[in-house]
Amino acid sequence: MQLSLVLITLNAEATLAKCLASCDFIDDIVVVDSGSQDNTMAIAEQFGARVIQQTWLGFGKQKQFAVQQAQYDWVLCLDADEWLSDQLKHSIQQLRPDHKTWAFTMPRCNKFMGQFLKHGEGYPDWSLRLFHRQHAQWSDDVVHETVQYQGLIGKLQGDLMHESGEVLGEYLRKQNRYTDLQAEALLAKQKSPSASKMLLSPLVRFIKFYLVRQGWRDGLPGFVHISIGCMNSMMKYAKLYELQRKSRQ
Repeated sequence: MQLSLVLITLNAEATLAKCLASCDFIDDIVVVDSGSQDNTMAIAEQFGARVIQQTWLGFGKQKQFAVQQAQYDWVLCLDADEWLSDQLKHSIQQLRPDHKTWAFTMPRCNKFMGQFLKHGEGYPDWSLRLFHRQHAQWSDDVVHETVQYQGLIGKLQGDLMHESGEVLGEYLRKQNRYTDLQAEALLAKQKSPSASKMLLSPLVRFIKFYLVRQGWRDGLPGFVHISIGCMNSMMKYAKLYELQRKSRQ
């Protein structure tokens, strides 16, 4: 398989080298940067990547722009704080597409509060990251973007490791930004907030991930991770309510 590795970056010097080192079997590497002020570009160039500067377009559009810069039609899309486990790397190297399956998903293992989560919302966080760009593409969503594809989806063996290294405060600041973007997207779609949505959305989420998918087995980090996700479910609607009030003034 002729394969391109595609990433978007912003001040990713702490994690980028580990990501790129795990993909040393890929000869075409595209890094689309949106204005890093650290050593991100220098690290990318050390690994032979083509670095392209692009003003931020939102997560979905930024990733799709990056995909379009790849040399090959088959693309592996990673974030700079992700890396391939040895098993996943082997799975990709041995992959032989059958012209029926144009996209592949992989289990993502997330590290949170110093621990890789193995249950609940944190695992298996199935992520469609390997696809043929003539058959699939990233959505235009500004946050929580997805790969749009209709057809058979293959499953790869081995974990995609997600190790951001951020402390809890940084994680919460990122979640605050995400809920801002989610609220703005809901406003653009003319969605309406309600007390029932603010109550039921986090409740259903907690039951699903903490009880049904046994997030309790990850101890305190698992509980905190799921609790923050539940809070986000409520906050996006609370922020939507605030945006609607401002728009009417």
